[in-house]
Amino acid sequence: MNDREFVAAFEACTIANTDFHHADHVRLAWICLREDPLIEAIGRFTAALQRFAAHHGVPDLYHETITWAYMLLIYERMQRDGAPADWESFRAAHGDLFDRKPSILERYYSRETLRSDLARRIFVLPDAGASSRAAENVEFPHGEKQP
Repeated sequence: MNDREFVAAFEACTIANTDFHHADHVRLAWICLREDPLIEAIGRFTAALQRFAAHHGVPDLYHETITWAYMLLIYERMQRDGAPADWESFRAAHGDLFDRKPSILERYYSRETLRSDLARRIFVLPDAGASSRAAENVEFPHGEKQP
């Protein structure tokens, strides 16, 4: 199925819930980010994902933090790479986005945060792993030190 057919099938909820896996989420996010600016892509993707989950009777599966975090990671990778022209090239270059155990999000979030009701309802900023270590090494302009 080409990208346009894939998006149309997803948005029409004609893909079975059991046939829509993690890699399909990443692909759909990648397509949205190729077609729309970041904020619009997040809105489009989250609305479609929530509609899809509700259509299949599993609205509680939607998780705002996981969704936004993946969208932002995919967007960053696309910008670094100059947005590879095709899905297979992007997928091959970023295998860590497809790892489930451990998930790439474990670098950024504690398990407690990702399991929280708050993180399910709204986007929560990273609280663990690489983001904490990276914050320690932030350099501010004019030689200022991190507060």
